[in-house]
Amino acid sequence: MRLFHISEEDSISIFMPRIPKRKDLKNRTPLVWAINEECLPNYLTPRNCPRVTYHCNEKTTLEDKKNFLSSDTITHVVAIEHKWFERMGNTNLFLYEFDPTDFYQQDRGAGYFVTEKPQTPINKIVIDDLFAELIKRNVEVRIIDNLWNLCEKIRKTSFDWSMCRMDFAEKKR
Repeated sequence: MRLFHISEEDSISIFMPRIPKRKDLKNRTPLVWAINEECLPNYLTPRNCPRVTYHCNEKTTLEDKKNFLSSDTITHVVAIEHKWFERMGNTNLFLYEFDPTDFYQQDRGAGYFVTEKPQTPINKIVIDDLFAELIKRNVEVRIIDNLWNLCEKIRKTSFDWSMCRMDFAEKKR
């Protein structure tokens, strides 16, 4: 298993545990967060880019696949708003890879892994074309005017999903 931390910062030498800012997490233990390779496409966007992401799992129904995937060869979708298109094309990301030994799973569907121990990356990968990287990973990229309708629909499906940075999304209409 490969684990990564994705950042727009290019010179992180050590990751120190920090208390999670997410209000839905009851755990107040300082943590280092990582994402598994399967869910990595969910984070191949600028940090504050709101997005609706979803991908197939062993329980995904044929009906959901027909309704929410564009073809039989696609199993993962990342949807962003129109206003983020240009920024997405001009952002470089740095994938810091970790030795997975100290990590444990925090959320299977979202691909989150955490550890209480400081981590030194074992590798750094530069991504200078986010769209090309997503396409290389066979991810469908959708550019839409508003994420909220899709967000509400995907929450009711059999996909594994993640709604990221929705505080930055255009307001519901």
